[in-house]
Amino acid sequence: MGARRSGREAALQMLFQLEASAVSADQTVSLFWRTFEDADPEGRAYADAIVHGVADHLPEIDKKITSASQNWRLERMSRVDRNLLRLGTWELMFKKDVPRAVIIDEAVELAKSFGTDESSGFVNGVLDRIASDLGRTDAR
Repeated sequence: MGARRSGREAALQMLFQLEASAVSADQTVSLFWRTFEDADPEGRAYADAIVHGVADHLPEIDKKITSASQNWRLERMSRVDRNLLRLGTWELMFKKDVPRAVIIDEAVELAKSFGTDESSGFVNGVLDRIASDLGRTDAR
């Protein structure tokens, strides 16, 4: 598994925990790496960047998701789907060096692994719309 892929997986787990607890992003990251010492160290920096980036830009990210997910309020989405969308939206907004297709494909793969049967299609559709709204026209 590549560093960014393992980083995204760890970040999803941390975002899930961050949302479920009343602790800060710093505390969540620290606790995660203490608990999962054997997690892929190559993905650690990317995971940490995602978690801090999402936490720092949460209102802006959630606004993009809400706009793109017609008829779906954030609180009605599953926690996995919501946090995958946050992860993918942050990457689309702030990681211009990562192609649009890679960001969306990675989020879809995580949805298949951690979400419901419908998660991958939902995540794909919403992130594709967000990418278009952001003008991300790089390779698809």
